[in-house]
Amino acid sequence: MKILMLGESLDRQGGIVSVEKLIMKHNYSDIEISHLSTLPNGSTIEKLLVFFQALLRLFWQLIKQEADVVHIHVSERGSAFRQSITTMIAWIMRKPVILHTHSADFHVFYSNLPKMIQLGLSWIFRKSTRFIVLSDSWKKFYIENLALNPEQVVILPNPVKLPVEISQRVNSQKVNFLFLGRIGERKGAFDLIAAFADIPEEKKQNAQLIIAGDGEGQKARDLVKQLNLSEYITILDWVDEQQRDELLTKSDVFVLPSYNEGLPMALLEAMSWGLATIATPVGGIPELVIDRKNGLLVQPGNIHELSTTMQLLIADREFKDYLGKNARNSTKPFDINNYIASLSNIYQSALKNNIK
Repeated sequence: MKILMLGESLDRQGGIVSVEKLIMKHNYSDIEISHLSTLPNGSTIEKLLVFFQALLRLFWQLIKQEADVVHIHVSERGSAFRQSITTMIAWIMRKPVILHTHSADFHVFYSNLPKMIQLGLSWIFRKSTRFIVLSDSWKKFYIENLALNPEQVVILPNPVKLPVEISQRVNSQKVNFLFLGRIGERKGAFDLIAAFADIPEEKKQNAQLIIAGDGEGQKARDLVKQLNLSEYITILDWVDEQQRDELLTKSDVFVLPSYNEGLPMALLEAMSWGLATIATPVGGIPELVIDRKNGLLVQPGNIHELSTTMQLLIADREFKDYLGKNARNSTKPFDINNYIASLSNIYQSALKNNIK
């Protein structure tokens, strides 16, 4: 089976690219995947040029019958409009189209669009043969708001490559908290810094926080300095896979106080490494994190609750370890091998049941 996959350039950062790479690395030998970049790094002109080239290549490969299925990764804003064009091309060329949505903010983006554009996006999305979402809550959203056929929408949570072994975390004096992701308001990075500042001094002495990612790193550093937290909080730029694994090995608790999410790869990865987690019940997270079983849930924007929850894990090391062990076990169904099996079935289904 020949799959033509369209999505962000593989040298970009973020969860979508991580998923693309995992699929291409672990796909079955009888599935041939070729990747077509629709969004590179670079200037606006470079992005437009790459997208125009992608459209030409898409036309050419479909004319030459070099793809059985077109698999398109899509998010919100510019991605939604770009991939609407690629979807229409594939549909016109009578190829099964799989739209694979990763957006954390699509509901906000869609609600702010003019009605005619909403109807246009809805009409185009309904041309997909299969529409992959990350959670049950997102499936309900797309069916109710974009009028997708329930049989068309498939839930496929993000995958994770489970580490074969994880190091035993020695009970050191300090609890090491970790945040990985885009540094900004949506992920709650600044809320996390404020929550750490609210930890009483005697408990703060027993904690460290590392925040790593792209985005507004300098704003985070300025806030840390303003709150006199430089002794406790380290802000890093985006880390590669090896650096990420080193951080996960040395950390005890993963914190992601997001306002909106799909199903974050960083959360899955942290849980697979056996970290206790603190997250918010948004997007697909409450379908993964069960409060006080394999993690702790706090409300988005509630800095006091976030701070209190962090203090709980500083004080109760046994509970922290209990959550981490359960987190590791709960990510096993998300293993990349299970994911590839499910994705292969979706490919086969799209070939057999191309929804018009």
